[in-house]
Amino acid sequence: MNTNTTNRIAIVTGGSRGLGRSMALHLARDGADIILTYQQNEAAAQEAVAAIEALGRRAAAFQLDVADTTAFAGFAQQVDMTLAAWGRERFDILVNNAGSGLQVPLMELTEAQFDGMIAIHLKSALFLTQALVPRLNDGGRILNISSGLTRFTVAGAGAYAAAKGGVEVLTRYLARELAARRIAVNTLAPGAIATDFGGGRVRDDASLNAWVAAQTALGRAGLPDDIGGAAASLLAEGSGWITGQRIEASGGMGL
Repeated sequence: MNTNTTNRIAIVTGGSRGLGRSMALHLARDGADIILTYQQNEAAAQEAVAAIEALGRRAAAFQLDVADTTAFAGFAQQVDMTLAAWGRERFDILVNNAGSGLQVPLMELTEAQFDGMIAIHLKSALFLTQALVPRLNDGGRILNISSGLTRFTVAGAGAYAAAKGGVEVLTRYLARELAARRIAVNTLAPGAIATDFGGGRVRDDASLNAWVAAQTALGRAGLPDDIGGAAASLLAEGSGWITGQRIEASGGMGL
């Protein structure tokens, strides 16, 4: 295992599966050590850790429910202990990725469902960043994951998209307020991706997959590595002049 302590360290929430796992692996291939979180599936998290370690990087996984802001202080302590074990005091990259979908028409939406979307996506992006940014190196990076659904619309996705729209506004304000520390903050907005997200509908429903492909300029639904590669590019050391931006990775969906 590579024990070089000058490499970058990235925290990826929801890094045990899907897009988060792909982002973590792409960052590891680019030389970063990874701290990832998972909500329930510890086995998947440990598989992701093993895959990162197979690339010669260090990795650690911790359980975290991003909807529970009271857990953030404890997670920050786990980050501190991991950094100390790796001979570091600070990390370099935060990817606020963890989340879940919701497919409910707005006229049928409950207040609890709406509050859940806000807590999981918007509230967590602010308060987890707030808890971790004292440990983020000056000149570091924050990448908030949004959705193509903030630009184009699909009936039933309104609450999820509204929460992600808040993430995009939050990103611009974080970019402004953290600029004095040269911390770049951006949004990556995936289109429809064939993963287990939302019950795996885009991946497993052939008719939905075909519909997505028909709406997409490049002629197919997205794959996890499309997003992992895009995230790694935005977080590459040569991309530090990009901040406060929304980058959509959708293959040209809805053009």
